[in-house]
Amino acid sequence: MALTERDRAILDFERSWWGEPEPKESRIRARFELSPTRYYEILTGLLDAPEAMDYDPLVVRRLRRVRDRRRRQRYERLTGEPR
Repeated sequence: MALTERDRAILDFERSWWGEPEPKESRIRARFELSPTRYYEILTGLLDAPEAMDYDPLVVRRLRRVRDRRRRQRYERLTGEPR
């Protein structure tokens, strides 16, 4: 799967969104014309794409770590045991 222009724009946005004063959700709606839910669905799919890793390995690795940490925390809350 080749990255689309929107895919690359999403990865670029994840690299730099925190430097702006406006809330991230507002910027997602304005820039991509997507709901935050749909944006995160697309972003989650990108994290496992080899092309995304080739395009921006630092951002993809960082976001994978965040995703994996949140999954672990959810699992531990549900089961009461560390993973």
